[in-house]
Amino acid sequence: MSRFIYAFLMVLSGLLSFSSQANELKAFAGGTLVDGTGGNVIYDSVILVENDRIVAVGTESSLDIPSEYEVISTEGMTVLPGLWDMHVHLMINGHSDYKHWDKAYIDKLGTEIMPASAEQLLLAGVTSARDLGAPLKESKEIKDKIQSGELSGPRMFMSGPFIQHKPYPGTEAFRWGVESESDAKRKVRQLKEAGMDVVKLIDHDVMPLEHAKAVVDEAHRLGMKVVGHSHKPDEIRIGLKIGIDNFEHTGLTTAPEYPEDIMIQLKERTAKGRISGGPLYWTPTVEGLWNYEYVRENHEALDNKCWKRGLTKETVKDIKQSIQHPERISYMQLTPKRKPTLKTKFNQLRKSGAILLVGTDSGIPMKFHCQSTWNELDVWVREFDVPVMEAIQAATLWPAKFMGVDKDLGTVVPGKYADIIAVKGDVLKYINLLQDVDLVVKGGVIYKRDGKPNEKNLTRKYPE
Repeated sequence: MSRFIYAFLMVLSGLLSFSSQANELKAFAGGTLVDGTGGNVIYDSVILVENDRIVAVGTESSLDIPSEYEVISTEGMTVLPGLWDMHVHLMINGHSDYKHWDKAYIDKLGTEIMPASAEQLLLAGVTSARDLGAPLKESKEIKDKIQSGELSGPRMFMSGPFIQHKPYPGTEAFRWGVESESDAKRKVRQLKEAGMDVVKLIDHDVMPLEHAKAVVDEAHRLGMKVVGHSHKPDEIRIGLKIGIDNFEHTGLTTAPEYPEDIMIQLKERTAKGRISGGPLYWTPTVEGLWNYEYVRENHEALDNKCWKRGLTKETVKDIKQSIQHPERISYMQLTPKRKPTLKTKFNQLRKSGAILLVGTDSGIPMKFHCQSTWNELDVWVREFDVPVMEAIQAATLWPAKFMGVDKDLGTVVPGKYADIIAVKGDVLKYINLLQDVDLVVKGGVIYKRDGKPNEKNLTRKYPE
C-alpha cells in the first residue's frame, strides 16, 4: 500500500470516527420536561446526551449546548421518560381465538410474532416492558437480541413460562405445571439460569400451599420477584400469605367490589412497607375491559396500520378475520357486566396504599401493542380521575423501582440511560396525546422522529 493511500485512509478513518462521535452527542432542546420525579416541570428544557446516557438537564437559559452536540428541537412538545408497560404478551397480537393462535403460530413466535410486537411497543413510546408468559427459549432469545441490537424493541424484562398447578391443554410450551416443592424450586432455578427477571404465578389457589410457597421462597432466594395473577379472591388471599410482590389485573369477574377481608389484609400489608421487603405493587390492567363496548360499536381503531408492522400478510389477514365481529368474541362476552365494577375496585386498590403500575395485558383480543399503553393511561386520568402526574409516574418511575433498575431508568435525570419520548402539545392537560408519540429515544438512539419511524435503526417493516 502506497504512503498516499495509507495517509488518505487514515484521514478518512479519522473523519468517520469524528462523525460517529459527533452523532453520539445530542441535545434535546426547547420542550416542557416532565422528568418523572414528580417535581415541577422544566420549561424550555435542555437534555444533553452522550452516547447512551444523560449527562446534564437544565433550561435554555441555564445550560449551554456545546457546539459539537447535534440539536434536536422539542419546541412545542412535552418531553417525558420513555414509558413502561408492566404487563405485555409479545407472543399474542390481538387475535380473538387463543386455541387457534397457540397452535398455528407456536413456531413463528421467535421469528415473526414476538419481534413484531416488541417493535410496535417501542414505536408507541414504550422503551421498557415486562413480558408475562411465553416459551422460555423464545423469551430468552428475544431479550438477548434486543439487548445486542439485533432486534429493535423496549428493554425487555421477562418471566418466561407461567408457573401454575397444571398447564391448560395445548399450552404446555409456555405454562409449566408444578408437581412438588422440589419441582417448584427446580423450575424457578431454570428460569433464573435462563436470565428471566420475574416469576409469573397463576392458579396458585388450586395448587397445594406448600408448592406455591416454594415458588415464592425460591424466587426470593434467587433475587427474583413474583408476579401473581389476581382474578380470584383466593389468589389474592394466598398471594398475600406467601409473599407475592406484585398482583395483576382487576378481577373477581362481576363481583361489585373486593371483599372486606381482602381489603383488611391489603392495608395490613401496605402498612408494613420496607419491613415486608418494600411496597406492595398492583397492575390493574383495566383499559381492555373499560373500552370494550366502545370498541365494539366504534372499531375504526382496529384498522390502524401500526399493529401490522413486522407481520406477514397472512398473519394480518388471520388477525383481521378473527376480530371482524367484536360482539361475537367469547373472551369479551362477560366484559359489559364487569365494567361497572372496575372503577370501584380500582379505587379500592388505590386507597389501600398499594403502588399502582401501568400495565395493559397488551396482545389480548383487539388490544394491540401500538395502542394499549396510551389507552390505559387515558382511562386512568380521564375516567378514573387519577392525577396526571401520578399516572405518568405509574408508567415511568414506579415500574423502574419495582424492577430494581431505578438507578438507570424511570426518570430523566443526569446519569441515567437516555430513554426519552416527546409529544406535540401539553400531555399534562391532554393525556391522550400519547397516542401519537413524535420522538422515541432509547439509550440515546433515535427510533422515531417527527412522528415517523427511523427505519435505519429499526429491524421490522410493514407488510408489502
